[in-house]
Amino acid sequence: MGDLIKSTCMIRPMHFVYRNYLANWACVVALGCSFFTSGEENTNKLPELGDASSALVSPEAEKAIGEQFLKQIRAQLPTIDDPILKYYTNLNLYRLATHSDLKEVVLHPVLIDSDQINAFAAPGGIIGINLGLYLAAQDVHEYSSVIAHEIAHLSQRHFARGLEAQRAQSIPALLGMLTGALIVAAGGGEAGLAAVTAAQALAQGQALRYSRGREKEADRVGLSTLARTNMDPYGMSRMFERMQRAYRFTERPPEFLLTHPITESRIADALNQAAKYPRQEYANSLEYLYMRARAVVHYAKTAQQAIRDARTRIEKADSSDNRYLLALALSRGEKHEQAVNQMRLLYENNDNSILLTFSYAEILISANRLEEANQILEKSLRLNPSNAPLSMLLAQSLQQEGDFSEAQKILWEQARLQPIDTDIWYQLAEISGLAGDIVDVHRARAEYFVLHGAYQNAVQHLQYARSLVDENNNYLVQKLDQRIVDLRAEEEANRRAG
Repeated sequence: MGDLIKSTCMIRPMHFVYRNYLANWACVVALGCSFFTSGEENTNKLPELGDASSALVSPEAEKAIGEQFLKQIRAQLPTIDDPILKYYTNLNLYRLATHSDLKEVVLHPVLIDSDQINAFAAPGGIIGINLGLYLAAQDVHEYSSVIAHEIAHLSQRHFARGLEAQRAQSIPALLGMLTGALIVAAGGGEAGLAAVTAAQALAQGQALRYSRGREKEADRVGLSTLARTNMDPYGMSRMFERMQRAYRFTERPPEFLLTHPITESRIADALNQAAKYPRQEYANSLEYLYMRARAVVHYAKTAQQAIRDARTRIEKADSSDNRYLLALALSRGEKHEQAVNQMRLLYENNDNSILLTFSYAEILISANRLEEANQILEKSLRLNPSNAPLSMLLAQSLQQEGDFSEAQKILWEQARLQPIDTDIWYQLAEISGLAGDIVDVHRARAEYFVLHGAYQNAVQHLQYARSLVDENNNYLVQKLDQRIVDLRAEEEANRRAG
């Protein structure tokens, strides 16, 4: 629903200066979803193979563009590294996508650390979601309506179709304007405003008018996806109404609403579309409410405030999600035993839940009850082998326990299973250092930098690793040499494309 990202620029502690690709790629993905103007279009219709949009931008080209944009997000914006939030976000996304019009369900969700409402779709299957969306959406149906809308932008190939509609427009001018808008939304201030102003002189009219036709199409296709996923189709209109009420009198609404105004006609259309489906009761997802609680505690100004708010909620409704919220708040406030007691009750009532196993073990680790945490994590991993959040948490517990070698093994397995997860490579570099494995420190850092588009940094770390490897270790020597060759070729290909 939103194609601008709003957040403060930040990089993980492995700092590097990185700006090379921003002007070329960072905002190009927005062009097809909202910023191109077009007339009203036939809705609920997939683009035909061989249409003008496919001729202009092939699916392969979209994928390449998306890969570069994904690197920009990682390099420029803070992302959420909470394994269970990432896990749930991914499960929800794929549940919706498998009931959508996507021909190929290969998606790359990115959870951005911003309390503002926003989500965006980018070519190559990228779905960006601000954690603030969890704060705004009161139930899983409202939340999923936003995600389904973004999936619709992908299934309808709005990026490629937008380029076709605007092929006479100055692409450099649009990129300049949209890059500036991204910087402004991310807190870039004067630099972003200057970029917008300069570009406006070249592309005043069409560039920043969102495509009403495509937004309407994404609403309708997304609502159909909701219904096919057995989610409440009225969730979309509820979400629209909630946002309209929240920002009706705000002088500066979030960028999301500036590019996607919530009008009465848009709400009415969502209601009319939902009315085509049989009215029934839809239960909320307790797991969604748990994830929402994690967002609430994450953005609480203080632990004391979070604890007070949780206790107030329990007074009004003594529910599992409010108890979960209290446990998280207590843990953040370092009231560890109280937190353990609260979460244990939830876990014991559903000890097969990956989410509750993770949450209980997480609080046990915070309380330094590592042996108990390891036991319940290992038990759950026997039922859910190599599960990402459980494995990541077990590695954290083992690290805290001082078993660096075993933690390193777990993280290497996760890196092989999820090679584009930057958080895994970051943690692997850290634990390899603690284990005294300097070669693997550099190997992991190299992959971390590759995923941020910093190829020179990556090659440098591989060269460091190569210099430390015994020449008799032919397998690793050849592997490192080949990786250096591959990265240099990839960097050159990207340079030519840019």
